[in-house]
Amino acid sequence: MMKKALPFLRISEYTNKGGAFKMYAIIESCGKQYKVAEGDVVFFEKLDAEEGKKVTFDKVVLVSEDGKVQVGNPYVKSVKVEGKVVSHGKAKKILVYKMKPKKNYRRMQGHRQPYTKVEITSIKLAAKKTATKAAEKVEA
Repeated sequence: MMKKALPFLRISEYTNKGGAFKMYAIIESCGKQYKVAEGDVVFFEKLDAEEGKKVTFDKVVLVSEDGKVQVGNPYVKSVKVEGKVVSHGKAKKILVYKMKPKKNYRRMQGHRQPYTKVEITSIKLAAKKTATKAAEKVEA
């Protein structure tokens, strides 16, 4: 008998190790939305940051932790995603070819899109900070 995955989850969200949920966030950067989790390596459009520097994304559209989903309106408040710039580079060359038939018009042009490779280091929630402060007040 074949084991079926849960219908509403992707394999990346539901790990095979004990069935633990993986925390992820959907962030908005460079006019696009990216689904990221801790430890992921993501290719963004060119960012103005040097290699090895820390980058913070505060436009978080959605956060999922332990199966609980927070959706922003338009962004989730007090949630930040941090990452480290690994490298900058250019994608593979694409060829742009223009032609008008019967007019002897042919133009070929190449293009390489610049990108920034970022490793996601952490997803910071405000709830954890307030929970630890409340625990400290109870102990005192």
